[in-house]
Amino acid sequence: MFPVVPDRALLELARSEGGPDTLTLLVRDQDTRRLLLLRAVLDAAEAAERSVCTAAQKVRLREDWALLTEADRIPAPDARNPEQRRGSAGTRTDRDATPRAPGERPAPPGERSAHGVPAHATSSPPPAVAAGPVTAPPANPARARLFHPLTGPWARSCLRGLDAGPGPAGDERTRRLRRDLAHFSAIAAVVAAGSGIPFTTRLTARDGVLALPSLGALHTAESGDVPVDVTCAEGRLVLRQAGAPDVSVHLESGVGAWSGALAWTPAHALPGLTPTAPPMPLDDLDPYRELPSGPRYGNLNTPLALDDAERKRWLQAWSGAAAALRSGGAQRLAEAGALLRCLVPLETPPDVGTGRGSCSATRREAFGALLSSTPSDPVTLAATLVHELQHAKLAALSDLVTLHRAGPEARYFAPWRADPRPYDGLLQGTYSHLAMAAFHQRRALVSSLPDRDWAWAQHARYRAQVGAALPALVGSPDLTVRGRRFVDEMAASYERMAEHPAPRGHIARAQAYVVSARALWAQRRASALPPPNE
Repeated sequence: MFPVVPDRALLELARSEGGPDTLTLLVRDQDTRRLLLLRAVLDAAEAAERSVCTAAQKVRLREDWALLTEADRIPAPDARNPEQRRGSAGTRTDRDATPRAPGERPAPPGERSAHGVPAHATSSPPPAVAAGPVTAPPANPARARLFHPLTGPWARSCLRGLDAGPGPAGDERTRRLRRDLAHFSAIAAVVAAGSGIPFTTRLTARDGVLALPSLGALHTAESGDVPVDVTCAEGRLVLRQAGAPDVSVHLESGVGAWSGALAWTPAHALPGLTPTAPPMPLDDLDPYRELPSGPRYGNLNTPLALDDAERKRWLQAWSGAAAALRSGGAQRLAEAGALLRCLVPLETPPDVGTGRGSCSATRREAFGALLSSTPSDPVTLAATLVHELQHAKLAALSDLVTLHRAGPEARYFAPWRADPRPYDGLLQGTYSHLAMAAFHQRRALVSSLPDRDWAWAQHARYRAQVGAALPALVGSPDLTVRGRRFVDEMAASYERMAEHPAPRGHIARAQAYVVSARALWAQRRASALPPPNE
């Protein structure tokens, strides 16, 4: 079902690069996995006990799935045929057809599962993974919405709730699942609206906010979980709630929808990274943008609702990000254009400091999303993009190729962390630091660069850190055959950087930093060990 990663692509990625075909392969595979994840939500709901997912909830999920199916049949507007209207391929009778996974072929007569869905729905791959040359799947409004990164965390949350089994009525887990399932209706409504399908439906606001992903959010007159009736026709939504005036919302092309009502907050987007790129969503409204709590993300789990001043700072940094990326190598701009799908603002933790400090993260289940505090300048944002997109690339590759079989034990020294790392964490960190070393070296080699000396200092620091971590990676007996090729190519890329060394002063300071980090790490490890027996 899933594509084989050619050796050429594996080695490209090991160098923290990736040509167009390689990046398309990763994106295409992640999109396929998203379709299968959505299908898994529907199957899990159908199989769940009624105490977990009620009969009414199952009926609503089928209706929403049918709406998605209808929207998915509508092709993208054809630039060669401007007379084509979105939604012309769908009919109202399609809504009554048996729900199927977006993009799947209709099942032959008699080939139905017990749920009334195609029996091949979870076994046959969607067209996106059919054999043949690696090309991007055809874009249409339905796919664009379903592949939005934050749909992934929503689907995972649904599966956790459905797999957990019944709980006490009214407990937090039950409440969370009810809200998760209700959010599917909002997703389906947004997809249908973007595809030009007229409909009328009832949605449920959450704590007084009805979030319509990629469009905006309605703040209801009452708090709590409030029903909102939605009608869509001719590119306009009418949102109706008890005790408040109707709100008319006009859809915009791509991201956002405008309204004159104060109760409506539109979704925001930044201009395309390049002149031909689509707008980049700056998502501070989606209810699934928050990072999960736990040690992995530390204190980065607080999303930020932007005000005008913060949006202006984002725009200023974003406007120069393409040039900053290009100065570090043309492939950096290319991979950002291929992989990045939305930006999610985070609050800046108090320990980040001033200057060029920032915090950022990616989520494996939210492929294409970059979560970041407000960047101070274009170079900082570009470096953040380079760093975090390596995590996205390696996570996507790891879904396709088993690189190692090391366990989760945290025992490895990483000079950029105070705590021990598991092997996979060390690999992820070393990989992103290798890309950062290459990025800053390419920038430092540009003679006219205003901050060239700073770029050399950054390169020296990142390269020294990679050099300290590589021996543990290369020497691991847990590497697979393809994993060893990957890590060996990482080491070769590290060695090639020596052809253009940083000034000796920067190298000396970087090496001293690593020595100090190792000594501090060893001291902390020793203090954590139990005292010897006397």
